[in-house]
Amino acid sequence: MTAVSDLLYLAGAAALVVAGVLWVARLPLFPIREVVVTNTLREVRRVELERLMATRLSGNFFSVDVERVRKSLEELPWVRRAQVRRQWPSRIEVGIEEHVPVAFWGSATGQLVNSHGEIFAAAMSVTPEEAMPVLTGPTGFVTEMLDFYHQAQGVLKPTGRVPRALNVSPRLAVQLRLDDGMLVELGREQAKVPLRGRLARFVEYYNSVMAVANARPATVDLRYPNGFALHIAATQAIEGKGKP
Repeated sequence: MTAVSDLLYLAGAAALVVAGVLWVARLPLFPIREVVVTNTLREVRRVELERLMATRLSGNFFSVDVERVRKSLEELPWVRRAQVRRQWPSRIEVGIEEHVPVAFWGSATGQLVNSHGEIFAAAMSVTPEEAMPVLTGPTGFVTEMLDFYHQAQGVLKPTGRVPRALNVSPRLAVQLRLDDGMLVELGREQAKVPLRGRLARFVEYYNSVMAVANARPATVDLRYPNGFALHIAATQAIEGKGKP
């Protein structure tokens, strides 16, 4: 009975200590006086952060729910990840990883693709340094599409042309639209004739083909195993006949 009494006494004392600590922590003695963003931001606006913090930073240094604040930050359009931590005695530090856009997703969808191959919805206020391509296709293949786009950029470099749009159909047939408007039909990936190999074959003959065609082809069809076909618009063909 004495041992049980001692245990109950200790438990009661511990509960009082915990209650006391919680009571002190909730007193307005430890206010948050400063919120610091630890990195430079490109797209996330200060007014957005101030508005969010005003509604989420309730309580004092000990009682503020930093996890709730973190989740709220990650709901902002340009925030990919956020970190929120307390810094004694009265500061909250916020670290934000922004999405880095590398492509538009779809046509006029308001969606972008970031450098990790993730789709997100946001409006750009900062003009990108280079024109971004448009990717369209099944959402489950965004990473693969981005990888192939970069490959196509490298393969096409000797021609001076740049891919501006990449489209993948539901059946995974691939099309490229170049900066001069030319459409390149690549078809589906095949083990014997991979997409990169088909594109490289076209690049190999690009200069001679352009010289013979005497006009920019509207479409280049690379879906053949040992060659390719050119489709020249009628107006271009007529105009080309009068040139020396």
